Amino acid sequence: MNFPLLTVVTFLPLFGAIWLLFINREKEEKIKRIALIVAIGDFIISLPLFLKFNLNTHEFQFVEKVPWIKEFGISYYVGIDGISLFLFLLTNFLTLISILASWNIKDRIKEYMIAMLFLETGMLGVFISLDLFLFFVFWEVMLIPMYLLIGVWGGPRRIYATIKFFIYTMAGSVLMLVAILVIYFMNHKATGEYTFDLLKLYNLDIPMGAQFWLFLAFFFAFAIKVPMFPFHTWLPDAHVEAPTAGSVILAGVLLKMGTYGFVRFSLPLFPYASHQFVPIIAWLAIVGIIYGALVAMVQEDLKKLVAYSSVSHLGFVMLGIFVFNIQGMEGGILQMINHGLSTGALFLIVGMIYERRHTRMIVDYGGLTKRMPIFAVFFMIITLSSIGLPGMNGFVGEFLVLVGIFKSNILYAVLATTGVILSACYMLWMFQRVMFNKLTNPENKKLKDINKLEWAILLPIVILVFWIGIYPKPIISRMDVSVNHLLTQVDEKYKITLNKLEEDKIKYAIKDELLELAQYQKD
Repeated sequence: MNFPLLTVVTFLPLFGAIWLLFINREKEEKIKRIALIVAIGDFIISLPLFLKFNLNTHEFQFVEKVPWIKEFGISYYVGIDGISLFLFLLTNFLTLISILASWNIKDRIKEYMIAMLFLETGMLGVFISLDLFLFFVFWEVMLIPMYLLIGVWGGPRRIYATIKFFIYTMAGSVLMLVAILVIYFMNHKATGEYTFDLLKLYNLDIPMGAQFWLFLAFFFAFAIKVPMFPFHTWLPDAHVEAPTAGSVILAGVLLKMGTYGFVRFSLPLFPYASHQFVPIIAWLAIVGIIYGALVAMVQEDLKKLVAYSSVSHLGFVMLGIFVFNIQGMEGGILQMINHGLSTGALFLIVGMIYERRHTRMIVDYGGLTKRMPIFAVFFMIITLSSIGLPGMNGFVGEFLVLVGIFKSNILYAVLATTGVILSACYMLWMFQRVMFNKLTNPENKKLKDINKLEWAILLPIVILVFWIGIYPKPIISRMDVSVNHLLTQVDEKYKITLNKLEEDKIKYAIKDELLELAQYQKD
């Protein structure tokens, strides 16, 4: 396509944010409508990416490449493949849902909507960047509006949560920037070319020792963003203090940037180091799965419970990525999408009852099905989706991940499966305490069922939950060729490194024998 579709979709929200700058802040309804129209328009414009996507090639599609800073080999280079396509579309979809969910925001509406649209551009840019410098720019840009969303519109401890979120993320970003620059200069030394072109850097033969340190630098940046155990401590605070829409975006999109980073950068750039770190990453993921589930089980705050469930669920994604087989990888990518839908919807549901009761404590609820039967149906569907009930989206992803893990390591699979059981325990127990039991609290007797706006927010997510659960082929078929190519690319580079190791061992063995022979003759 000659039309710069990716650029239009990525920067339309930024155009909307600039448009809002010139709107009088007192015209709050107009500001909301403009933000919503921009989000709806952006989502509609992005649909041809799905419809026109070529299933039969691993090459990046809808590619745009324009020199940006020629002296340093920096380009505006963007494109998508089957790995990034659905994360890009998910970002568009959840931003639209989040703006709808923000309709009742009362304070600083203009600044809030500008931050939301600016954040969308930053997030979209991360998933399409094929230039390492451009990727880093988008990676950092999206921190600013998220920092503001939590810090300005968050809860009582928002400043603490914001600073913690920013420090953790920036620490990882600094390490990643250093690693990017090292790769940049290594490529120049090897090829004589200064470039941040990711596809060219894939062909760079990075020595094993350097791979180890570079992988670690990227690992810290991505592991903090996931977040993996033990880098997760910023997440519950950020989720609890963030406004509802902030929590949806944080869980649905920002956390996926970490897992996406491992797939797009760590594996193909450092294949040998990626294989060597499998035991460490696998055990950290397993600890995260079990620890996150157990901690979620004892939470009395609904938002904290959902936040810790993310630590557990994303452990499955990490395991799926690092078993290096097609089932695990595709299951991991599919779980990124599923987690964005299910956990995002859980935060929306928590936000809906919080607006009615202004409390997130589970003990303050009970018997809500008697007053809110339709809400109870939506809540139950999303709860079962998060657990992974067959026929819903969560089941497909978890099943593929577990199949992939079983093919790789039975012990890992058995331990990871306990997370599925624990997930059912804490989610169903939470639902039972909130929605069932006796309706004894007088405040709960005044609650009203969901309104038209809340219908509009939850219904599209429920439709996707069942569509992916019943017929996931349109998603899996679009990622299949890209995932196969990635695994083949990583495997080939890993085998080349192993062959070099064997050759070096033989050379050193021959050298030692010759030295011994020379010493023997001398004696």
